[in-house]
Amino acid sequence: MPRGVRVSTAVTRVFGIRHHGPGSARSLRAALAEFRPDIILIEGPADADPLVGYVGADGMAPPVALLAYVPGEPARAAFWPFASFSPEWQALRYGAEHGVPVRFCDLPSTHVLAAREHEPAEHRDPLAELAAAAGYDDAERWWDAVVESAADSGAFDAITEAMRALREPAPPGAEVAEPSTPAGATATGGPVESPAGVGGAEPRVLHPIPVDTQTLRREAYMRQTMRKALRAGSERLAVVCGAWHAPALDGPLGPAAPDTRLLTGLPKVKTASTWVPWTHSRLATASGYGAGITSPGWYHHLFTETEQPVVRWLTRVAGVLRAGDLPVSSAHVIEAARLAETLAALRARPLAGLSEVTEAVRAVMCGGDETLVRLIAEELVIGEALGAVPADTPTVPLAADLTATARTLRLEREPSARTIDLDLRKERGLRRSHLLHRLRVLGIEWGVPAQSQVRGTGTFRESWTLCWEPEYALAVIEASRWGTTLRTAAEARILDHVANADITLAGLAAALDTALLAELGAATDGLIARLDEVAALDHDVTHLLGVLPGLLRTRRYGDVRGTDVSALGRVADGLLVRICAGLPGAVTGLNTEAAENLRDQIDAANAALRTGADGIEQWQAALRVVADRDDVHGALAGRAVRLLADVGEIDDVESALRLGAALSVGRTAQAKAAWVDGFLGGRGLLLVHDRELLRLVDEWVRGLGDDQFTEVLPLLRRTFGTFEQPERRAIGRAVRGGARADGGSAAIDVERGELALRAALTILAAAPRPADAAEPAGAIP
Repeated sequence: MPRGVRVSTAVTRVFGIRHHGPGSARSLRAALAEFRPDIILIEGPADADPLVGYVGADGMAPPVALLAYVPGEPARAAFWPFASFSPEWQALRYGAEHGVPVRFCDLPSTHVLAAREHEPAEHRDPLAELAAAAGYDDAERWWDAVVESAADSGAFDAITEAMRALREPAPPGAEVAEPSTPAGATATGGPVESPAGVGGAEPRVLHPIPVDTQTLRREAYMRQTMRKALRAGSERLAVVCGAWHAPALDGPLGPAAPDTRLLTGLPKVKTASTWVPWTHSRLATASGYGAGITSPGWYHHLFTETEQPVVRWLTRVAGVLRAGDLPVSSAHVIEAARLAETLAALRARPLAGLSEVTEAVRAVMCGGDETLVRLIAEELVIGEALGAVPADTPTVPLAADLTATARTLRLEREPSARTIDLDLRKERGLRRSHLLHRLRVLGIEWGVPAQSQVRGTGTFRESWTLCWEPEYALAVIEASRWGTTLRTAAEARILDHVANADITLAGLAAALDTALLAELGAATDGLIARLDEVAALDHDVTHLLGVLPGLLRTRRYGDVRGTDVSALGRVADGLLVRICAGLPGAVTGLNTEAAENLRDQIDAANAALRTGADGIEQWQAALRVVADRDDVHGALAGRAVRLLADVGEIDDVESALRLGAALSVGRTAQAKAAWVDGFLGGRGLLLVHDRELLRLVDEWVRGLGDDQFTEVLPLLRRTFGTFEQPERRAIGRAVRGGARADGGSAAIDVERGELALRAALTILAAAPRPADAAEPAGAIP
């Protein structure tokens, strides 16, 4: 016998558990208290042992997860989640409370993350097989009935035997010939019968599930860890593992050589590990978690509420429904509790489970409304809770900076979405805005800009929707390659982004705007230089026009953050010179869609320049060139005339002459309509106050033939549809009254009017009326 090994006196207990289950957790606590181990091995990455000491530290609150990642490639990572009702967590807590050493015994993350691709395995749920053998059509309901609702420290042996019946009879440590058929397993392993005492149903045929190579390697490493603990002198060894692995660890360990050969040559990679907060929703099966459960909120309730859990649960359900203004009284709670207990008795269950409680809620509290049942499922059955880890947990500097900054700004990481309004005139609101913008630069969407619900908002206010997801912990680690603080990391990240050779002017302008919002001062100069460089090589006027308004607004107004934006002046002035020089050549040969897009850009640039920016004279000179050309799309020529008329460069007389020329013979009806749309778009007051323009447009419309009118009607509708309702009414009255060049109304024929009035009065006089009725006022004798 090898020196130091005392297997003759050592006692080993293997506790096969479900990774997240309150019954298993409670049973395991009782079993550990009864067994009183001197060391506990838990299924988990063996190289995470240094983190076990944080389990009992202040500030550690499940749900949490072990995170292992490759420092140079944070995207290569793995999580091992734990909730308060996870048996493994209760084993960790037991060790911390009783001074018992706890170690992880599964394959280290150095091997797990080194394997980029895993061999395909047959994915069959052993619990589903056992549930079917027991006559259940739902594995979750079977486990809830047999284990979770009837905690018993003696159930582990029965669970191990049940799993043993499902595994192919491969002896411990056997080497694998082929992935699909482990050595020692029968290629066509015959069915075996369900063991008695599991499920409470008549024995039914079970079909063994093959064990894949990766599972055998993991179990080999677990046995090696067990041998190491025994060699170190352990007398009472407790092993907590998934029920599927229990048969491979139970009983004599056998020789170590086969396990050593199975583990030889495994790939390795350098990894780092830490604790991160987790959420209940990430424990749910719907999240894609392989070991997920359907009801983490219900399981948490069962574990924490040991006295009258059903009544307390129904009380919480009533609270949720009442919060939705639904009439739920104490009588509903009492009746639902009675119904749940009756259903449990009919089904021979010791305690009402989730299925009985849900049926009682559906019938008594929700009146059969499935929408309300789904609400309860989302709010309570799955629920939402975010764990916490101690502040001194090992992590990257960037994560530490985020934690410290969020704590200073009193921003709580919450798993449920909530909207906040930030007043940028206040120091805290401004710093919160900087933090959230910097996180977005780093790809961490903790906050998403939202529409403010506060009336009268301005540029001094921002609204954000905050929701923390567990995956952001990994995103922070991934972003740590850019720097050790949020500010330096965001500056490096945004400069790297704009250094891309494919970056566009629009992308650069957006990056510069983001840098100003996030107060990334060290990146501003580099962004402006890059913007100047790209703009110098971009000869597309539409690209230059697209970024000019934003630069002008930023240069003129800056923002309430007090950012120095004077360096933008030179870039903006250079862009304007190039735009004015290239605009006349850019407006020719455009189809309708391109012309209308360019018109929108011209409008935006004109609005920005009219706020007092330098260079307005050369801009107006460029518009004059566009207005004078005959080969320009009407939408652009008409808009150029309108913009020049707005600033007095073209008077009303010249505007009318240009409109008359545009509507003259020789142009197509479509071209005329486009010119009118460009000239009038959004400005109905022009026709209200200038009757000569109205007369020209009216005469042109009345002179259209049927085919021409049908052709231009959609464009005219769009043009006049942009006018305000009072403007359209005023134009209609002017047209009905007869538009005159002098602005007056058509002459009234008094004699004909008197004839019409006498005829109307005669008709009215012939109508029957009371005898004492007075003569109509104003009647003409």
